[in-house]
Amino acid sequence: MTSFFITGTDTEVGKTLITGAIIYQLQEQGYSVCGFKPVVAGLVSAEQGWMNEDLETLLTISNRNKSPADALTDEQICPYTLHSAAAPHLVAHEEGIVLDLETMRSAFVKLLDQHHIVVVEGAGGFLVPISESVTLGDFAELLNLPVILVVDIRLGCINHALLTAASIDQHKLRLVGWVANFTAPPGPYSEENIQTLQSMLWHQYQAKCLGVIPYQPTLKTPYSIDDIEQVAHFLTIDSLLVQSE
Repeated sequence: MTSFFITGTDTEVGKTLITGAIIYQLQEQGYSVCGFKPVVAGLVSAEQGWMNEDLETLLTISNRNKSPADALTDEQICPYTLHSAAAPHLVAHEEGIVLDLETMRSAFVKLLDQHHIVVVEGAGGFLVPISESVTLGDFAELLNLPVILVVDIRLGCINHALLTAASIDQHKLRLVGWVANFTAPPGPYSEENIQTLQSMLWHQYQAKCLGVIPYQPTLKTPYSIDDIEQVAHFLTIDSLLVQSE
């Protein structure tokens, strides 16, 4: 079985919710699957201490079928947690932390030893820096994973998606699918934008649209299993299962 790397056309495009939905669908097929995030930037105060909503969502879905004794922890699915919500390399420098690719890779490998599939969610877009010379795209290339792209369907999304797809290709990675996501109500030409991307991403990269996620204004982070299941029903992952075999 292979694992997957989830990236997006920007930050706040729905990567975490869709990562959770993909994990849910794979779990429903009988696979042992967990999420992994190499770095998060942005912690909020909670009763149990500091927490990150994206990380809590990934923990919730990753531990869905696990006993309390086997439940994963924040530290296992994310080696670097940074306090301020900003570009990781800026916050890491401010906090005196070096974001190391090998540390990230080692944490990923440990999870892969315990699961059939690990679904890696990037932070922000594909080329978000983790240092002055290294990006999360380099981490994806190090893992050599097939990539799934989350596209926020809004004005400018075609350009954003094609630029990201080109960067994925330049890193010698395969774009195996993409998801159209609405983070706001549909605007003019939304359907035409999706149709254009379906045609161009298939023609250039043989990347299928795995689903169109409608605007979900009632869903709030951190997402529950019910929230994730609701979104999972809009996805078709048969082509991913073929990739995994």
